Amino acid sequence: MEEAPIPLYYKLYLDLKRELEEDYKKGDKLLTENEICDKYGVSRLTVRRALEELSKEGLITRKRGQGTFYTGQKQEEELTRLTGFTDEAVKQGHSTKSVVLENRLIEIPAELVEEFKVPKDGRVVLLKRIRFLDEEPYAIETAYLNPNADIRVLNIIERDMSKESLYRILTNEYGIKFTHAVETLEVTTLNKEQAKYLSQSEGSIAALRTRYTYIEDKKCIEYVKSVYRGDKYKFKIVRKA
Repeated sequence: MEEAPIPLYYKLYLDLKRELEEDYKKGDKLLTENEICDKYGVSRLTVRRALEELSKEGLITRKRGQGTFYTGQKQEEELTRLTGFTDEAVKQGHSTKSVVLENRLIEIPAELVEEFKVPKDGRVVLLKRIRFLDEEPYAIETAYLNPNADIRVLNIIERDMSKESLYRILTNEYGIKFTHAVETLEVTTLNKEQAKYLSQSEGSIAALRTRYTYIEDKKCIEYVKSVYRGDKYKFKIVRKA
């Protein structure tokens, strides 16, 4: 199966971002949309989409009647209520690492088409990892990332996700702000493959956790299915009256 081509506007976004970081100073004015069209040989629509991505990342600001200017800094949002595996583990004093099983573009699974609002033949990022705490396997995490919600998630396939935290990349580096998540928890048993990865016996009790994570405009940016060892993991839920 052929991998989906990178959209033209996203290539332009990368070129412009590189140019800003290398050649511009804070407060410098960018070329006009027409000038960028001429320089790169692309349409005005492509330029606008690329500038929109730079704006989302906090790299540029537009002033009515004056033009577009380089801000010299990225927008950063610290995750508070929604945390990833790494942050939660480190907070509790554990060391973490991951073994990457898959990190690639795939055709979107049928059950995610509606929630991701992606065509049936569209592509999403699949990131599947074994998560370790203190050198012991604790969970198998399978994440599907939606480029339709934010095109920058395509970069994840180029990153070393055995060492990096997905949520830190999304929030700290890309400036993505999660609004809420919908999770389910249920009891399951490990199949042969899962048992091998988690150093358990086939049929052992485990916890199955699924989560849909949303950003602004009610866009679902991520679906994660995680299988946790039943003998090593527990969940604490705090309910307020």
